[in-house]
Amino acid sequence: MIDYAAKYGLKFNPFLKNTKDILLQTAEASEARVRLDYLGNTKGFGILTGEPGRGKTTSARLWAASLNPSLFKVSYSSLSTLTVMDFYRQLAFGLGAEPSFRKSDLFNDIQREVKRYALEKRITPVVIIDEADMLSHKVLSDLQIMFNFEMDSRDLAVVLLIGQPRLNVTLNQSAHESLRQRIVMNYHMGGISKEEGRAHITKKLEDAGSRQTVFDENATEAILNAANGTVRMINKICNRSLMIGASQGQDIIHSDTIRKAVEDNHLG
Repeated sequence: MIDYAAKYGLKFNPFLKNTKDILLQTAEASEARVRLDYLGNTKGFGILTGEPGRGKTTSARLWAASLNPSLFKVSYSSLSTLTVMDFYRQLAFGLGAEPSFRKSDLFNDIQREVKRYALEKRITPVVIIDEADMLSHKVLSDLQIMFNFEMDSRDLAVVLLIGQPRLNVTLNQSAHESLRQRIVMNYHMGGISKEEGRAHITKKLEDAGSRQTVFDENATEAILNAANGTVRMINKICNRSLMIGASQGQDIIHSDTIRKAVEDNHLG
C-alpha cells in the first residue's frame, strides 16, 4: 500500500477530517468571531448561515471553546439524527436537567435550568443548534416561547442557530416575526477568497512537514476554481489528488490530476 503522505514529504495527511487541526484565520472567520463575541455579550438569538463546508460549525466550535466556563454554559445540539422530542430532551440534558417525558414538562425543565444558571449562578447559558435550517415552523415557534423570560423583557441565554441559507428564508416568513425581532446577530459566511484558499493549502502542507513543491501553480489554481471558496471541498480535492498522484508516481501534482480528483469527488 502506497504511503501517499510520505511520498510528498508529509508527516501526516493534513487534508483528512479529524487529523490535527491546522486552521488559517481568514477575514471571514475573523468577522464571524467578532459577531459571535457580540452575541455572547448581548444575549438573545443569533443566526450563522452558509453553504455546506463554509466553516460555520468550525467557527462556532472555536468560539464556544474560547468561552470562560465560569461565565458560560455551552450546550450543543444537531438536528441530523434527532426526532423533535429527542431534540427537546437533548436541550434539557445539555443544560443539566434530567429530561421529562412530556413536552410541557420539558419546557419547564429547560426554563428552570436557564434561570438557575443565569440568575443564581450568574452564568450565561449558550445553546448552539446546528443544522437549524431543518427545524420545523413549530419548533422555531417553540424556541421563541421557550427562551421568553419576564414577558420577553430580557434575554437570559444565547441561542445560536446554524444552518444553510434557507434558514433565513424560513425566518423571514410572517409566522416568525416575533422570533425575528429577537435576533441580535445574523451573519452569512460566503466562502474564502482565492488568496486565502492558496494560503490554506500552503499552511496545511507546511504544518504537516512538507518542504517540497506538492502542487504546481496550475494545479493549485484548478483546486481553487473547483472548490469555489469552500474549505471542505479544497481539502477533499487535495486529499484525492495526493492519492492519485502517489499511485501514478508523480513527484509534483499537475492540473490533470486535479481534474481527475474533482471527477472522483463528484462521483463519490
